[in-house]
Amino acid sequence: MIRQLPFIPTIVVIAAAGVMVWLGVWQLGRAEEKAELIAAYQSALTVADLQPFPATSGGVNSEADFFHPTAFDCTQVLSQSAIAGRSDRGQAGYAQIARCQTARGAADIKLGWSKGPEFPRYVGGPIKGLIVRGGADGARVQLDEPIAGLQPLAKPDPSDLPNNHLAYAGQWFFFALTALVIYGFAVRSRLRRRD
Repeated sequence: MIRQLPFIPTIVVIAAAGVMVWLGVWQLGRAEEKAELIAAYQSALTVADLQPFPATSGGVNSEADFFHPTAFDCTQVLSQSAIAGRSDRGQAGYAQIARCQTARGAADIKLGWSKGPEFPRYVGGPIKGLIVRGGADGARVQLDEPIAGLQPLAKPDPSDLPNNHLAYAGQWFFFALTALVIYGFAVRSRLRRRD
């Protein structure tokens, strides 16, 4: 029966299934990496040492800096904006953002939560908060305490980071199995017609 299999289609299907299995295994590895990253973020929440922000003069922080505390001065407010955000009570509304000039460069600061998008008056000053994802540079700081006139934002939680890699791995394994099963049915049907 093996001699009766079409050579090139069989090679293509086996190679495709092999690639899909490899992608599934790769996603399993990514799931492990993401779990380790989330665990590192959870432990960063307990660290007392302040992380410089921005970490470099170019304004870029690395993955390892997220969820670490930081403190610095906002010497000048460059701009303000509002994005969708949730309060610490789970209410939908707006996270008020200020782009500040600091001694290390420009930085985005989440000032607090409001029901509407109107900007509160903010002129800068001392900043103390957590480094979180987002912002023009990929990282911003969420204040520990909101500025006057705003309410607290929902606390950053590393466990909110999606870790879908296990599901992706399952999908790739399922695709590989499906391709082999469909090809098996197609070959069996072809061989029956030939007989």
